[in-house]
Amino acid sequence: MKTGLQPEPNTQYHTSVMLEEAVNALNIKPQGVYVDCTLGGGGHSRAILNQLGPEAKLFVFDQDADAWSNAPQDARCILIKENFRYLKAFLKLHQAEQVDGILADLGVSSYQFDTGERGFSTRYDGPLDMRMDQRAVRTAAQILQEYSEAALHQIFEKYGELRNAKQLAKHIVSHRAGHQINSTQDLKALIAPIVKGKENRYYAQLFQALRIEVNEEFAALKDLLEQALVCLKPGGRLAIISFHSLEDRLVKQFIKWGSWTPNEDLDPLGLQASKPSPFLEISKKPIEASSHEIQLNPRARSARLRI
Repeated sequence: MKTGLQPEPNTQYHTSVMLEEAVNALNIKPQGVYVDCTLGGGGHSRAILNQLGPEAKLFVFDQDADAWSNAPQDARCILIKENFRYLKAFLKLHQAEQVDGILADLGVSSYQFDTGERGFSTRYDGPLDMRMDQRAVRTAAQILQEYSEAALHQIFEKYGELRNAKQLAKHIVSHRAGHQINSTQDLKALIAPIVKGKENRYYAQLFQALRIEVNEEFAALKDLLEQALVCLKPGGRLAIISFHSLEDRLVKQFIKWGSWTPNEDLDPLGLQASKPSPFLEISKKPIEASSHEIQLNPRARSARLRI
């Protein structure tokens, strides 16, 4: 049910991945209440609004100030300028403690990757920032300068899956006292002697590891999944788009088990079955982007949608 055409999403900021599949996954009720956990360029939000009636609501989260201007100018849309890990608290604040559907696109936006000043890009020089929320304190540069060798090793191995994570951590710690590591080029120059395999892939894995640590991405995702259990109405839909294997594995296992207990000996992500899951998998296998979409948007190649 449309209540007027929504303005086009900001595709220069970000092209929404699996737009039709993700919105269809929510099984939208025209008078329902929905959450888009990651506004980005606003594509998913506008597509959801186009199926909602006049009394419906859409809560939209994004911690990145650069994305806020992409929020639909629509009375049914409530923008929340925070990380989705605070889902439960803000829904309660707005007297909408249970909703009909929750969508989260966990990918980094094209704008973030293509803006060198944000520090996410391996292609452009810029400050080693990597904060999704510019109000946060800790940057990637601070992590590289302050973390112990053991802590860096764990980050590189766990979040970046780098083959020489231990060697990399040792190299950085032994050389950082005499080097500035304030920019992406500073980091590349420092570690150039020990890069293994394809250079671009190595840098991508390293930057991914740092970004995950800076933004506490796995902790935030765990918070979201746990809160989805209490924030979804019975029969409500949860749809998560992930972009790398560790995220997808975490989502898959939580849908399967519905809980976890921290235990590094059992599982590096701290997952452990403890009771039957309250979730019902809509599809046993993740949905992937079509070949046509991948041709138009190569960044969709690694996307996995679980419902």
